[in-house]
Order: sequence, then structure tokens, then C-alpha cells
Amino acid sequence: MTVHSSVGAITQVVLLSDAQWENLPSTTPMANHRIPSFMAADLVIQLSCTLKTKPDRGSFGFGTVFTDHMLTIEWSETEGWQAPLIKPFGDLSLHPACSSLHYGIQLFEGLKAYRGDGDRLRLFRPMLNMNRMAAAAKRACLPAFDQSELLECIRRLIEIDQDWVPRSDSASVYIRPTLISTEPTLGVKKPSRALLYVILSQVGSYFDNEAEAISLWADPKYTRAWKGGTGDCKMGGNYGSALFAQYEAVGYGCQQVLWLYGEDHQITEAGTMNIFLHWINEDGEEELATPPLDGLILPGITRQSILELTRKWDEIKVTERFLTMGQLCSALKQQQVKEMFGSGTACVICPIGHITYQGKSLKIPCQGENSTLTSRIAKELTDIQYGRTVSDWTFLV
Repeated sequence: MTVHSSVGAITQVVLLSDAQWENLPSTTPMANHRIPSFMAADLVIQLSCTLKTKPDRGSFGFGTVFTDHMLTIEWSETEGWQAPLIKPFGDLSLHPACSSLHYGIQLFEGLKAYRGDGDRLRLFRPMLNMNRMAAAAKRACLPAFDQSELLECIRRLIEIDQDWVPRSDSASVYIRPTLISTEPTLGVKKPSRALLYVILSQVGSYFDNEAEAISLWADPKYTRAWKGGTGDCKMGGNYGSALFAQYEAVGYGCQQVLWLYGEDHQITEAGTMNIFLHWINEDGEEELATPPLDGLILPGITRQSILELTRKWDEIKVTERFLTMGQLCSALKQQQVKEMFGSGTACVICPIGHITYQGKSLKIPCQGENSTLTSRIAKELTDIQYGRTVSDWTFLV
């Protein structure tokens, strides 16, 4: 595929190898011209005249250091999508009545660029992020777009800012595509204007010490999502509304919230992570279980990858099933729990050490021989992400 981009009066031609596009999953919807969309072939590039000094590794928090450039694409109901633009990183200018600010008509995605073997840059299953973003856009009444065209625009942005991707297997560049309504009215209505933009941030570990197991606070008085809501979409409202419970969890000596749902206290998510339980189930089977995608759970890319990996091993039972705190407490009492962990793009795999629930501190096994499954999953995923294992899950930049 040939991509044309303009730098001032200069036209650049970028050739994408067939292998790069063949790396996409077979279900990838390639350029679907039935969807009115921006095109990567129309990409305009304005390079920054002044490049930032890159910080020393470990001298910044997660998501606080941003690269030199960003991608912006404007949309209006009357004119459709405008040409994609890569320009110097900078502030956005928004109307004070912008409905994304007042009514939360917005969504975002999160994926990473890794520098791995052969000094090559790789993305991990990026079309799954593009597809999830498109689904969330439909739910938010924001404009549709061609997912493969957005991925190619992101690829060009990363290519331009590639020096920001660390030469480290514990750091990467976090990619944040965002789609917001720019409707300049206080009326609650379907937006007639929108902005899609992508920023990049150099990141290290999400938690201060990812080698240590985290603690969770479980209390059913707060709910992250509900049936018929938007818990399965990556929307800002899901996260901002969780802050109050998060800080109450800290008051109980815990780092994150274990979100429960319903009268039977169903386990749903851990903080901003999907959750897995490795245990001996009620039927005496060794099982790796995670809550099902019933509208409450974010369909995590790491979650899906863990399910596919472990099912391919065909060594233990792997299920998507409802789990309750009653089941967990009973299994802990009978010493049938092997380990619990959270999963997500930011942390990959995060072991869980204890849960505070109904005034009790539940200790979760997570050290020694019991944690071999967690370590194995984490190693297989990171080996793929950094190119140590060849896989069609990676997309070369």
C-alpha cells in the first residue's frame, strides 16, 4: 500500500510492505469505502521545528510525558471527515459549551508501541483496539470511521516520533486515540461536530512496583457499571465516576477497588483491569475463570489474549463465567484458590495479594509455586509484544 503525505510543499511517499498488512488478523475490515471516512492517503504532516528533550527513564509518572507530535482529524455533519493532520503536540481549542465537556460525549482507546528484537517497533493486536473504538463511537452517537485507515495514520505518527520508544523491555510508548464531541451547544443532542485525535506518551510501569501483589477493597455500595449501561465501552465517565470509591479504598489501606455487582456480589473488574481467578472449582477441576462479557465488562485486548493463549495450551479448564464473593470466600476457606490477577494494556498482568471485604482481610495466594501460571502468561505475552516470539498478533511499524 502507498501512502502520500505532505510536508509543506514536499510530497512524501511511504510504502507499506505486504507483510505489514498481512500481520493484521484475518477478520480485519480493510478499507470499507461504504463508511464515509478520512483516508490515510490524504495525511498532511507538519513537523515540529523544536524537539523536546527526552527525560531519563524512571523520572516520570505514567502518562505525564508526551512526544513531539499528535494526530488530529476533524469531522462535521455537513462536510464529513477532513484530511488527517500530524502536527506539533499542543493544546486543543474548544468552545466553552462543547458537549463533550458538559455531557461526557467522548471515548478513548489505549495501546502501546514496543521496541523489541532487531530494534523494530511493534504494536500488539491494534485492530482489536480500532474495532473496540468504532463500537464505542456508535454507542456514543459519534461518527463512524474506517478502522484500518486510522491504524495507518497512527502508524505514521509513531514512525515520526519513533525515537521516543524506549530501548527497554520495561518501558514503551502509550498510544491514546480519543474521539470527542465538539458540538458548541448546551442542548443534549447527537453531535454535528467531532474531533478525533491521537497523542503518545512515554511510559514505564503503571504501578510503583508491579512485581508486588496489589490489594483490593470490595464493597457493593459502589457500582462501576450496570446492565444496559456503557461498562463495555472505554468512555471517560466510567473512570471519573470511579475516583471517589478509589480514594475510599485507599482509606482502607487498599490500592484499588474490586467492583461488585448485584445482590450476590458478582466480581466484575479490579480497578481499571479485567480480573482472573485460578482455582480448583466446585467440581474439583483446575480452572482459569474470568467474568463474561455481559455488558458490564470491558472487552480487554489483554483479557482476550489470555483466554486464547491458555485455551491453546489445553492444560486446564478456561472459562468465562460469573464469579461471586461467596464462591471466592468458600474457595479460600477450602484452600482451593491458587491465585488471582488483573490484566490490562497498562499493567499487562498484575497479581492480587489480598482483598478487604465485609470487614475481613482475605489473603490471596500469589507467591511461590502457585504463581507459575501468572508468570508464564506474562512471559508469553511480553515475549510476543517485544518480538522475542514471532506472532501474527504483532503489527510492525
